Amino acid sequence: MIECLKRIIREYQNLEPPGGLLPRRVAIGSLQGKVSVVTGVRGSGKTTLLRLHIRQLIESGVPRENILYLDLADDRLYWLRHENPDLTLEAYFALHPQKRGTETVHCFFDEVQALPHWQLFIDRLMRSGKCEVTVAGSLLPSPDEETASPLTGRIVSWEIFPLSFQEFLDSKGIESDGPLSTKQRLTIQKAFEDYWQVGGFPGVNRLDQRQCIEAHQTSWNTILASIIGHHNIFHPRAVIDLAHWLVDNTGSFYAVSHLTDYLKSLNHRVRKSSVVDWLVAFEDAGLLFSVNIFSCSPTRISVNPRKVYCIDHALVTSVSSGILTNRDNLLENLVFTALRRVTSEIFYHKTKTGREVDLVALLPTAPGQERAVMLIQVCASLADPRVRQSEVRSLSEAMVELAVAEGTIVTWRTDETIPVGFGTIRVVTVWRFLLEMEP
Repeated sequence: MIECLKRIIREYQNLEPPGGLLPRRVAIGSLQGKVSVVTGVRGSGKTTLLRLHIRQLIESGVPRENILYLDLADDRLYWLRHENPDLTLEAYFALHPQKRGTETVHCFFDEVQALPHWQLFIDRLMRSGKCEVTVAGSLLPSPDEETASPLTGRIVSWEIFPLSFQEFLDSKGIESDGPLSTKQRLTIQKAFEDYWQVGGFPGVNRLDQRQCIEAHQTSWNTILASIIGHHNIFHPRAVIDLAHWLVDNTGSFYAVSHLTDYLKSLNHRVRKSSVVDWLVAFEDAGLLFSVNIFSCSPTRISVNPRKVYCIDHALVTSVSSGILTNRDNLLENLVFTALRRVTSEIFYHKTKTGREVDLVALLPTAPGQERAVMLIQVCASLADPRVRQSEVRSLSEAMVELAVAEGTIVTWRTDETIPVGFGTIRVVTVWRFLLEMEP
């Protein structure tokens, strides 16, 4: 077993740092005494970020022998799931005994969720010597949920998403920073049409439409299979049916009791508690997200339905029936994912008169300041006067109730400013909104 590990460690150390990696607008780093944890949906680019970081270390003068990289999803390492993972360090120092206790070893463990109780292993690793540790995985609970973890308080976390629109432009070599000329705006608008079709998954953006659909469906099925396997779920068909119902209803409301009844109507013998667990599993996997009503009252939150969104708008079109999802739903999903890159505190709002505001986001600010509240309506077109009046009224009521001086309506093509009694409503095209929300 030690020889197998030594061979794989040496194999990765002898690989040339990969070139041609797609640069991202997020860069992972390390802090002394902290574990860097990279999370995100499968296929979002976590491995690329690890390789970029390794390349930067090598370029900065770190010897390759000081880098320990293992992909724990490598089938050759399957046996390690049932053995003591401390064997990895034993194998490394068998190769490089002179480095034990004298030089910093940069450890990278990809797909770390493959190891049972991986937190205990990383904790021992951090305590054993001069190690900087970075782990990546696609089914890791958020650090906030890991209150009993041995790594509590010692994690620096990066959540990775599929390509943002800004990163999509970067991949095409399209300049989008600073003031834009008319030609640049037209180029960006054309690029947005492509982004709208293919979405943000890095491996998809150069495929034709048929290949794009097939790639998305493969990713969808792989993610669901990994969720089912990782959580050892005994009702796999029910999980798949639930996921398809949710993606078919992207941007719409649901109640757990309704979902349970729906699955029972398909002859699945499931409990409400199981449905709740599966919803959490979807979110931990970075696939499907749920949004509560904006309220300080736990009772009000519990009795009101939630809204569901998917990690990528184009994934929705590739795997859903399309019967219940229209362009407004997909546009709202795209706006949600842009906000989610910036903050996890996203809600919807119901005014006192029962009008809905699609999204409420609490945006991070400087330390010591109150978080900024952003109110957003999403509407493909305001050309219909009745639609325009309804959207403006809902937003202006919420602005008064929440004491927010500016609201936003994201549209397909319109840019304007609408004065209202409490402040102003800014109407902005979706491509411009996406660029403005880039963290």
